[in-house]
Amino acid sequence: MPEPGRLPEPDLDARPHGLTVEREMKAPPEAVYRAWTEGFDTWFAEPGAVRMRAVVDEPFVFVTRHESRVHPHYGRFLALEPDRLVRLTWVTGAMGTDGAETVVTVELEPSPPGGTRLRLTHRGFYDRPGAARHEKAWTDHVLPHLDAVLSANA
Repeated sequence: MPEPGRLPEPDLDARPHGLTVEREMKAPPEAVYRAWTEGFDTWFAEPGAVRMRAVVDEPFVFVTRHESRVHPHYGRFLALEPDRLVRLTWVTGAMGTDGAETVVTVELEPSPPGGTRLRLTHRGFYDRPGAARHEKAWTDHVLPHLDAVLSANA
């Protein structure tokens, strides 16, 4: 049961597939946290195509462009702990989450010398192939790109 005034969390029981990836980031936790809560269009979304406020239960939308196609993403923040945790829902269309309301949890820990150990868990996929596509994207493209953008802006 959600706390009064809060929206319920997504029910992932019928969609048990997920993934966990970890990465050592060069930037400190506060920079990584800001990127996830305030700077999505600097590393993930199309510049200027983000409507997002870092407030729990606040809906957001952004678009990405891949192979000349626009891909809308929708969600809401479930939990925010500055410089430590971002938890949000993540909904995309075909070849993404296929309309499922998945949950992305980003845990941040300081890592010497001045970096961040990032642990990303993404749960709620209908099937293993959907989770595997996202695992490859997070590991091979998205998180390395975030690391590069934050390092260039340091």
